Amino acid sequence: MLLKTVVGLFNSREQAEKAVSALRSRGFYEEISVVASDPGKAEGNAQQMGQAGQSNNISSGLTTGGVLGGLAGLAMGAGALVVPGIGPILAAGPIAGMLSGAATGGLAGGLIDWGVPPERGQYYEGKVKEGKILASVRTEDTRINDAAIVMRENGAQDVETH
Repeated sequence: MLLKTVVGLFNSREQAEKAVSALRSRGFYEEISVVASDPGKAEGNAQQMGQAGQSNNISSGLTTGGVLGGLAGLAMGAGALVVPGIGPILAAGPIAGMLSGAATGGLAGGLIDWGVPPERGQYYEGKVKEGKILASVRTEDTRINDAAIVMRENGAQDVETH
């Protein structure tokens, strides 16, 4: 079955948490990824790209960063990263592993691997840099409409399927 990626942006942590919770109640689990900038995080507390890709204390970084809060428990593979072009971010879900393994290309480069065109990846990267929270769901093409509807119902903007 063909996999597609549904991407959307949230203005607040609360919106993103509500959307992730709703997605999980609809049967989406490991497919959910969340990325948020963490401008308050000093580079010394986040590992550089290409190294471990996680802070020494991920749960502390996620909760004290206040950006993802409760999302840390909702998605696997959470970690603090320093991404080229964005700086310190918090990422949860499959995208965290993908970003920690990338040497260059940042978030936009990682999204290309999921079928997001380069110009849209750059757009989403810019929005995360501005403080928006990006959520994505990688799923079978038969479930993309369900994922997109749930995201929109919970306040996502710029929802697209690739």
